[in-house]
Amino acid sequence: MNVLVLNAGSSSLKFQVIATDIDRIAKDGDERLSRGQVERIGGEAIVTIQNRDGPRQKSTAQIHDIAGALRHVLGCLTSDQPGMPVLKGLEDVHAIGHRIVHGGELFTQSALVTPEVLKGIEDCIDLAPLHNPTNIRGITAGYEVFGRQVPQVAVFDTAFHSSLPEHAYLYAIPYHLYRRHGIRRYGFHGTSHRYVSDRYRKLRQLTQEQTNVITLHLGNGCSAAAIRGGRSVDTSMGMTPLDGLVMGTRSGDLDPAIVNVISTKEGLSIAQVEALLNTQSGLLGLSGLTNDMRVLQEELALHDDHRVRVAIDVFCYRVRKYIGAFLSAMGGADALIFTGGIGENSPAIREQICGGLEWAGFRLDRARNQALVGAEGAITADGSTLPGYVIPTDEELLIARDTVRVILGQPHPS
Repeated sequence: MNVLVLNAGSSSLKFQVIATDIDRIAKDGDERLSRGQVERIGGEAIVTIQNRDGPRQKSTAQIHDIAGALRHVLGCLTSDQPGMPVLKGLEDVHAIGHRIVHGGELFTQSALVTPEVLKGIEDCIDLAPLHNPTNIRGITAGYEVFGRQVPQVAVFDTAFHSSLPEHAYLYAIPYHLYRRHGIRRYGFHGTSHRYVSDRYRKLRQLTQEQTNVITLHLGNGCSAAAIRGGRSVDTSMGMTPLDGLVMGTRSGDLDPAIVNVISTKEGLSIAQVEALLNTQSGLLGLSGLTNDMRVLQEELALHDDHRVRVAIDVFCYRVRKYIGAFLSAMGGADALIFTGGIGENSPAIREQICGGLEWAGFRLDRARNQALVGAEGAITADGSTLPGYVIPTDEELLIARDTVRVILGQPHPS
């Protein structure tokens, strides 16, 4: 089954075409036929496509909306240009899987898109006003291009965290605010946390009930998850992705009274303060330079800039603090797993985060850690009672696999 995986943004469309089925999933035999993205939709768009392991091909085109972007991509994938044809025609797309940011309390697992499901996603717009509307446009684009004969599946970022217990997801505010408005912790990056915990389970040949890990998704967006018995029991992001760890441009945890202080002192509206905390804070705000951890590390090595050092120190300290909190809340864990752009590719950041975790049984093997960049493996010494791993995430693959399972009525394996 060829699954077209779509992640629609406000002015972008990321896609992958993955060949998979139940047998391939069991054998890790999925095949990635194509991947790419369309950026700056609404004008002269930039289109990037990479078929299989071939070179990336870039082009530009006038593209006005998500449906137009989808048509353009499919035109490229079915064209007779050298290195391009991976599909004979639209009939070679058998299903579409969508990344949907917020499923609220309505969706605890991936779901076949029906009018009722689409209405449910719309009902969650208040919880994710920047994301769900564009995700919906991805679904409607699928209908425009393929009609109703190609099944579409919604895979929710929040679904994996729907297993959080009440004491973990409730905020200590008047209870009626939760009942009336759904104000609670939802968590995000669920597809990533679920993928790497499942991958760890497969590597160690464990059952779901034997899977007790802390997963750290560290990229431009960052979150931690406490996973006990294969189920999320706590996570750092909250009602929105602003909560928790320090991120590229997001502040993470802060005293809520600071919002009013900034508003008063700087003469900003609440909406402007929220935008500042989401887009001008985090590594960017602390360093005054960039939200790119690679650039910050290069700058620190070259110039030993104080603000750059502080930004990295705060980032690493916050992650280490959450590790300690989750170890306490879980009563210990069997592994610590790093993933995401920073987690997979920065040995120095992993080492700084884990400094001082010897009390928990985590003993870093520096040679192993340095050797693992964008690859899978252990980074701790043999005999560590809290082993550490790097497992590259693959959210698109999980979406494709869930799409197959939902369409065939197969449960998520336990």
